[in-house]
Amino acid sequence: MSKTGPKKPPLVAPKRTPKAPPKPARKAKSAPRRARSNNVVVRIVGGFLRWIFRAIWWITWRVTAVVTLVVGALVGITYSTLPDYQTLMDGRAKGSVTLLDHEGEVFAWRGDQFGGVVTADTVSPHLKNAVIATEDRRYYLHPGVDPIGIASAIRINLSEGRGPLQGNGGSTITQQTAKLLCFGNAYNESEWESEADYIADCRRTSLSRKAREAIYAMAMEAKFTKDEILSVYLNRAYLGGGAYGAEAAAQRYFGKSAANLNPAEGAMIAGLLTAPSTLAPTANLERSRNRASVVVGLMRRQGYLSDQEAALALANPAELSEAAERQAGGYFADWVMASGPEFFTRDTTEDVIIRTTLDQRIQRAAEEALTYIFDEKVREGSEAQAAIVVMSADGAVRAMVGGRKTKVVGAFNRATQAKRQTGSAFKPFVYATAVELGYSYDSVVVDEPYCIDIPGSGRWCPENYTRNYKGRVTLTDALAQSLNIPAVKISESVGRDLVRKVASDFGIDSDLAAGPALALGASESTLLEMTGAYAGILNGGSSVTPYGLVELKLLGESEPLMGSGGGIGERVIQESAAQELIYMMTKVIEGGTGSRARLPGREAAGKTGTTQAARDAWFLGFTADYVAGVWMGYDDNTPLKGVTGGGLPAEIWQETMVRVHEGIDPKPLPMLRPQPRPAPTPAPQNQQRRAPLASGNPIENILRSIFGGN
Repeated sequence: MSKTGPKKPPLVAPKRTPKAPPKPARKAKSAPRRARSNNVVVRIVGGFLRWIFRAIWWITWRVTAVVTLVVGALVGITYSTLPDYQTLMDGRAKGSVTLLDHEGEVFAWRGDQFGGVVTADTVSPHLKNAVIATEDRRYYLHPGVDPIGIASAIRINLSEGRGPLQGNGGSTITQQTAKLLCFGNAYNESEWESEADYIADCRRTSLSRKAREAIYAMAMEAKFTKDEILSVYLNRAYLGGGAYGAEAAAQRYFGKSAANLNPAEGAMIAGLLTAPSTLAPTANLERSRNRASVVVGLMRRQGYLSDQEAALALANPAELSEAAERQAGGYFADWVMASGPEFFTRDTTEDVIIRTTLDQRIQRAAEEALTYIFDEKVREGSEAQAAIVVMSADGAVRAMVGGRKTKVVGAFNRATQAKRQTGSAFKPFVYATAVELGYSYDSVVVDEPYCIDIPGSGRWCPENYTRNYKGRVTLTDALAQSLNIPAVKISESVGRDLVRKVASDFGIDSDLAAGPALALGASESTLLEMTGAYAGILNGGSSVTPYGLVELKLLGESEPLMGSGGGIGERVIQESAAQELIYMMTKVIEGGTGSRARLPGREAAGKTGTTQAARDAWFLGFTADYVAGVWMGYDDNTPLKGVTGGGLPAEIWQETMVRVHEGIDPKPLPMLRPQPRPAPTPAPQNQQRRAPLASGNPIENILRSIFGGN
């Protein structure tokens, strides 16, 4: 029987998809907890340190905020006081004096030289790059203060055993400019003993000054561009040799504009910023070049110069101009400055240009001649001094050497400041008086023992240098042999007062002796005065005032403020008398005491001079072109050993004049050229009667004393 009804399910279980096991619930992330120490001490110390840290942080950010606000306020206040940057270019308290020679070439500077305004765009890029490479390589990156530079400077100072602010300061160019501006405080004479004290105070370093410097620098950065600040720096910085600013330094050392400096020259000027007085090339060229080579290396490492350019700069170091090598004009420049008005020379607040009479070729000739004679003919170690003056017949001084050290400034000038006894170099003025009164070059005087009774002093008996007597001699021979007794006799004949007047009119302003020793040069004078007096003989008998200043004007002005203060003055003796005297003086060189001064192929006239005990030795003389005077002696009046005016002074004169006349055609002297006479004749009595009587004796006695008898 069949079974009906619902079918039963099979006994095998149906396939099922297995369910994934439930995922465990994610645990919430949380910071790992530091296990709390069960040590109470540790917990207390830890809490205290956390409190200290929070307190420091709280104080620090608030103090920082306050300091920032204060600094910002101070910078803002300083910013408001800053003038336009153009007014900051020239910071000198005094002006400058530029001296030009007779051809208009610069040969010296005095005062605070300022060559003119330059900018960072107008100076040579080599100078600009050298300054940045040397002084502040991150100049265009910082806001006026460079924390990296300061930290580096402190580290260097401490490592070298100095204080943190001693030595390297880490100052940026902007900070250095702030110092140069003295933080806006201008120099006031009433507040400072000198400008040097003012500058020293401005450069003083301390923490408070550093802070003030930083604030001023940031204010400048806020108001001016980087190039404007750099321009102020380039114009204000002292660069040695009296030069303030890049243009002045370029002109001072290289005779060119700051725009035209090559890498070696730019490096040398930039190198001076560290120590301008010590590193100045006029003070020590080798030291300055060594510093410049360091700067060239910095420029190469910082990419301002290629390896080839740097090698070229090192192989061809900067050369000084001729004017720089002469060390600012020496004695001549000092004399011109002293002879001009103080308010335009030593105390000027303006930039002054002075044209002078100096001939630089002749100046070199005189310096080289003096050096040559002392090197070749003076014993080593001698402290004897010498001086030389060369001038034209009108008194225009062409060269001046005031001592053996020729490259000096402000030194004692033996040509203008030393008053020394003139000795026989004075005798031409005795004979000038005589020939003016009618004596002749061949008038006869007796050289014999001779004495004079001097009221209040007793009997005075002059002697010749050789202590012998020549008997009857002409005035020409008496002058050529520098005989003392004939000179005294002639002086007494014409009258001492008249001799003094003639000498004074020729330009010898010093006090002249009142006694009979006047004729023998007992009076004192300067070499400049004596040379000027001899120039009066050469020019035909007119006085001259020696001068060096031709024209003075302000920089930028075309009209001079003053002209020459010297030149030819009034006539002293007649031209014919001067020509006769010149003839007599030629015999001094041709066969007299000055034979060592003879010039080959050129006429010359002159006179030797040696004072008592040989404390002074002179030779003065002239050609048709120039007058020159030489003095030799010791500053302390120590007697010279074996030196007379006809010795070393004559040789210095000869060596000088040979060099001076190189390339100049010989010219005849303006002198009398007498025809040979059979025999000398005595001076006419009527001519002698024109001479005033100095002692009041009858003229017969004077004639007898001159032409025979005592």
